[in-house]
Amino acid sequence: MGKHAHAAHIVWDWNGTLLHDIHTVIEATNASFAEIGLAPITLERYRDLYCVPIPRFYERLMGRLPTEAEWEVMDAVFHKHYWARAESCGLADGAAELLAQRRAAGRTQSLLSLAPHEHLVPIVRKHGIEEHFIRIDGRMDTSHAGKADRMVRHLAALDGIPAARTVVIGDAVDDAVAAAHAGAHAVLYTGGSHSRASLEEAGVPVVDTLAEAVRVADGFAA
Repeated sequence: MGKHAHAAHIVWDWNGTLLHDIHTVIEATNASFAEIGLAPITLERYRDLYCVPIPRFYERLMGRLPTEAEWEVMDAVFHKHYWARAESCGLADGAAELLAQRRAAGRTQSLLSLAPHEHLVPIVRKHGIEEHFIRIDGRMDTSHAGKADRMVRHLAALDGIPAARTVVIGDAVDDAVAAAHAGAHAVLYTGGSHSRASLEEAGVPVVDTLAEAVRVADGFAA
């Protein structure tokens, strides 16, 4: 690894981090709520309540866990509406440039997302950034659990990159939980699914731009 032996390896989150899709998420969420008679949710309330696993998020809203039938309806409607609109979403400000600069500098980065793998890879490719990642992992099963175990598997598949110099950059508390579970660091970004107040509960650095997230990430490996 030469002069970059002590640089951070960054594991990027996709939805709400590299992909600026929060408004599309709100539209799809409200479409799913309408199917079972729930009132629409605002962006502010969504960011205050959002959590993983998703059924727990619905429990916070409804005061109870959704029934299996309700969950199946909401999940199907959400994904129908979301993926019909996802390709119109752009990358977060500066994301493409940051990824390219990091690769050009010889620093490594990968992508781990809870988005279905068969949808994730084509949309990453469409944005012209696939080449910047040494590995891309989306969800390969139907589980709606968080990233913790997936993060362990993702890091294990990275050749010669220790968890201790790996930094997860994401927009959800679950990203910090997954990083800690795998022995990595985390930096959380306010541009996605959580309010700053809820992100700060994770006890890791919270930033407002991806450029700042990268600067903080490299500080962990200094």
